[in-house]
Amino acid sequence: MTSTVFRLSTAAKAAPGLIDADIAHLTRVAARIVEQTARTTDDLAAARRVTDLRGGAGVERDLEIRRLETRLRTLSRLGADVVLGRIDPLDGEPVYIGRIGLSDTDGTTLLLDWRTPDAAPFFAATLADPRGLANRRHYRWASGAIVDYWDERFTGDDTASAALDAQSAFIASLGASRSSTMQSVLGTIAADQDAAIRASSRGVLLVDGGPGTGKTVVALHRAAYLLYSDPRMQGGRGRILIVGPHRPYLAYISDVLPSLGEEGVAACTLAETVDGGDRFPVETDPGVAALKGTVAMVAAIEPAVTFYEEPPRDGTDIDTDYGDFWLSPADWAEAIAAVPPGTPHNEARGDLWAAVLDILIDTIDDDLDPTVVRAELSRNSDLHRAISRVWPLIEPEDLVSDLWSVPAYLRRCSPGLTPSEVDLLQRENPTAWTVSDVPLLDTAARRLGDSGAARRAAAARSESAERRRVMDSVVDDLIDAADDAGSLVTMLRAEDIAGAIVDDADLYRAEPDALAGPFAHIVVDEAQELSDAQWQMLIARCPSGSMTIVGDRAQARDGFTESWADRLQRVGLTRAALGEITTRTLTVNYRTPEEIMAVAGPAITAALPDASVPSAVRTSGEPVRFGAAADLDTIVTAWLADDNGTVCVIGASTAVVDPRVRTLTPVTAKGLEFDLVVLVRPEQFGDEIAGAVDRYVAMTRSTRELVVLR
Repeated sequence: MTSTVFRLSTAAKAAPGLIDADIAHLTRVAARIVEQTARTTDDLAAARRVTDLRGGAGVERDLEIRRLETRLRTLSRLGADVVLGRIDPLDGEPVYIGRIGLSDTDGTTLLLDWRTPDAAPFFAATLADPRGLANRRHYRWASGAIVDYWDERFTGDDTASAALDAQSAFIASLGASRSSTMQSVLGTIAADQDAAIRASSRGVLLVDGGPGTGKTVVALHRAAYLLYSDPRMQGGRGRILIVGPHRPYLAYISDVLPSLGEEGVAACTLAETVDGGDRFPVETDPGVAALKGTVAMVAAIEPAVTFYEEPPRDGTDIDTDYGDFWLSPADWAEAIAAVPPGTPHNEARGDLWAAVLDILIDTIDDDLDPTVVRAELSRNSDLHRAISRVWPLIEPEDLVSDLWSVPAYLRRCSPGLTPSEVDLLQRENPTAWTVSDVPLLDTAARRLGDSGAARRAAAARSESAERRRVMDSVVDDLIDAADDAGSLVTMLRAEDIAGAIVDDADLYRAEPDALAGPFAHIVVDEAQELSDAQWQMLIARCPSGSMTIVGDRAQARDGFTESWADRLQRVGLTRAALGEITTRTLTVNYRTPEEIMAVAGPAITAALPDASVPSAVRTSGEPVRFGAAADLDTIVTAWLADDNGTVCVIGASTAVVDPRVRTLTPVTAKGLEFDLVVLVRPEQFGDEIAGAVDRYVAMTRSTRELVVLR
């Protein structure tokens, strides 16, 4: 049994008195997971066999199938390493902490979910504040077995024990080889990180810290914690959005939340919120990028849209089979004023149609049937052309491209621009989008809404009007044939009965954009890189202002001279969060060893004297090596032959083809980590702040070794 649960290299730690209780308990956990997997599989098969889908039964069945499928996926990901460790209270039996909660058939708790309040001491207990614990045990897993464990005793009992080597075992766990995807590190979350994870969801939590301090770990585990503990997000009530700096980062973190039993969390880069935005290049003109990154430029979208929402100066003749109708400028103004405030422009066209039809119907003769005339007007080509002219459907790309190709339009929409700035923003090809256009395209899309939805809604209104006309004819025939016509008229003409007779349920309903929000909470990593315009994209998606912001001012490529408080206030987040901003600062570097930080730290402080460089918690025994760029492939090949970890080459391409080798830039390496980093020609990044930041970021991606080639 020992060999299947524990695979320890130290004989003293394998003593029965130290691990027998754990073996018994972990065996029960593994058996229970097998039982639940089998039971869930059977329940899922039974749910799929249900054929009575009348009424709401079909919806209920589909919901149950989705719930069971999610549960089965969660169980399938769980191995014995679902157990993080155990806590031994001063009074009571040991309590085992897990990635999820698990009970035996008799209701006995086998695993306490790490997110519960009772599990908090596992992460938060210290010698100064033991939280009622006598002992805490952490497990280190590899390939489905415990390869090490360590105990921390809080009672002051210094009895010798092979397990009381917490510091060395913990440090060893930090140096374990990395894989292509980030793993949950629940077993090694520190007390300061846990405090940030469990902080209130009200307002903004700012997690500030240098490279390797666990900011991303905090952000992801905080998302899982809030989904479990926050009433606004429990049971799918509110969604969480994770925003990362680039697609490799999102791929790297993709397994973390599912390993914690949480699926369905949306994750994207900001560029991906716009169709095709992930393929947009970076803006090459710094001046253009700076202008497009301002709140003022985002604000220009509103007047750009309202330009197309003004009443016409002239009236409109409408020729129909029931006579000529006249819409005066005052009528148009009345119809436009009837559009509910805040309705997206394209989607408001339906409201404008309804208001125009109401105005015209009020002018018809008493002997005309309003329903018939309304249906006729809904199909009238003159009226369609008039409304298209007064309230045109607009695509976001057309609106924004007009700003970059019609100087007078840009000046009207953004009067604060200087003539030279207006000229700078003009483009020969105004639809040659860059990432700097994304916030403007996104804002335009939100303000305009779906133009296709407007067309489909118009068709639906026309179909609904025709259905009502036909049904009115049927009702008339029923009344004519009825013995008690008076009571039948009252019943069939009632609004609720008419609505039931004319079923519009199958008509067009707009589908919400999955990334458009609203979200109950947003987690944004590498937040120091966001422009003011990009912050507006986040604020628009999170009306509550509940966010977790993760960043490091010293890693901002464009510089970050102000404080976080000043930055968040300037972009409007302080107002969105109702002034509730809590800061947690992480100062310990768990990733990068001292040998590398001794080179990386001075490199960044030379350019940014106030950079907050975290303190490395460990050494690797591997000094930074220097060499010639011509030796790149030889170095990578030799390292792969002797190690099972991962390699990242930054600054050049390598001819070595191996799934463990990545070639990235400093920008696309942000948020990632590798066992070996080979930095090629670091001087190519330049002498400006961006170059210093790029070198700092590149060097601090390493968890063990750094080689610099020139």
